[in-house]
Amino acid sequence: MARTRHPRPRERWGKHKAERRYLQLLRRPAGIFSLAFLALCVICAIGADAISPYDPYDPGDKDILAALQGPSLKHPLGTDSFGGDVLSALIHGTRVALIVGFSTGITVPILGAILGAVAAFFGGGVDRFIMFLVDVVMVLPGLPLMILVATYIGGSYWIVVVLFTFLGWAGVCRMVRGRILSEKAAPYVEAARSYAAPWPRVLFRHLLPSTYPLLAVTAARTAAGSVLAEAGLSFLGFGDPLAVSWGKMLADAQSQGALLFGAWWWVLFPGLAVTLLSLSFINLGYALEELFNPRLRRGARA
Repeated sequence: MARTRHPRPRERWGKHKAERRYLQLLRRPAGIFSLAFLALCVICAIGADAISPYDPYDPGDKDILAALQGPSLKHPLGTDSFGGDVLSALIHGTRVALIVGFSTGITVPILGAILGAVAAFFGGGVDRFIMFLVDVVMVLPGLPLMILVATYIGGSYWIVVVLFTFLGWAGVCRMVRGRILSEKAAPYVEAARSYAAPWPRVLFRHLLPSTYPLLAVTAARTAAGSVLAEAGLSFLGFGDPLAVSWGKMLADAQSQGALLFGAWWWVLFPGLAVTLLSLSFINLGYALEELFNPRLRRGARA
């Protein structure tokens, strides 16, 4: 009969300490606001078809006679110059923003962490080659490259995700490489090597977890930058023309002269949504940084 292994007191204490540390995120106003707004955006993105009162992709749901109407009971956030409901477009635009934000927030840290860890662990020619790629990527002009690719290939938001990942992994790679180089000579790593542990175990079990706090903060900040960049590209006309996004709403409002006709709601609500979502990711990054850095926690209490 197999014996059940019970955790040692030190293991249980360490586990409870980590749980309490993560629960401290809910005690910070920035963390609460970020998580609440992100949860609202996720709900809107998943249930957009059921939540939105109109379908922004259906021309039949647009009433040209109600064009540029202010907020009312029928249209809580007003209408655009085509008679479309701004609230419905805002809800459906959450999908593009979250897809771009979460996708780049996941792929950029993962790709940068793996390449940085491999460069630091193996060194030599592998390290020099990866660092050469890092230098090449970091000197590439980001915005002109995005505009060039969007012009000749297309402005699909999945292409935007690939571009953001390609341009963003280099900084994470350099950061992770420096962290792992400082950890390679640690006693626990030497102990693992002395027991002839295979290199994937040493790398992914012992070295890479030391970078998780840095990667969590980087993921939040990368997601914020990606949301702003996607909205900017869509506003400039290089986004997906078939998708409803917040940047495209702002571009349509600018091209149709919304402010000239007094349609402030067409500009205010998409711009506010982009701002709040970016601030949510940024505040989440600050909260995670304070959570993982004891010096910042002591400074906040002081």
